[in-house]
Amino acid sequence: MPRPTITTERLVLRPFTPADAPAIQRLASDRAIAASTLLIPHPYPEGAAAEWIEGHDDTSHNHIFAITPRDGGEAMGAIGLHVDSNHDRAEIGYWIGVPYWNRGYVTEAANAIVDYVFNTLNLNRVFAFHFTANPASGRVLQKIGMKREGTMRQHIVKWGEHVDVDYYGAVREEWVKVRA
Repeated sequence: MPRPTITTERLVLRPFTPADAPAIQRLASDRAIAASTLLIPHPYPEGAAAEWIEGHDDTSHNHIFAITPRDGGEAMGAIGLHVDSNHDRAEIGYWIGVPYWNRGYVTEAANAIVDYVFNTLNLNRVFAFHFTANPASGRVLQKIGMKREGTMRQHIVKWGEHVDVDYYGAVREEWVKVRA
């Protein structure tokens, strides 16, 4: 099933196209992005963005969207879901380029994606984690109504170091009550 386009007040979340590769290549090459994400390496290899975009599969359990300004313009980052239909849940992940930090874009995009999880995909649970050393990501999750569920100590190895992660989650029943 092709991915929808989701429009918010300031953003359009849409499937990536090959034309997004130069912006993603430039933004993902920033060490600060790699430091705050699990899967983005540093240095970011030349051509990695194009290869990543080409690998998106509309039939998979991954729903990956470009975060773009509503008034047009290039991709500012990415937000996505990994759906586990066996357990009626999805994991959310995101990143946005450093020039777009502290403007509320990720909060707006994440809120729309959680609505998508509950209202379009009709799943029961959504969750996310962030490196404990990146509290800004935790604030995003709190702002969209997810609840902190705990810390997994030394749960991830990033650049050869064991790091702690904080988990957040929301379930449909609570989300519907908050939105009512």
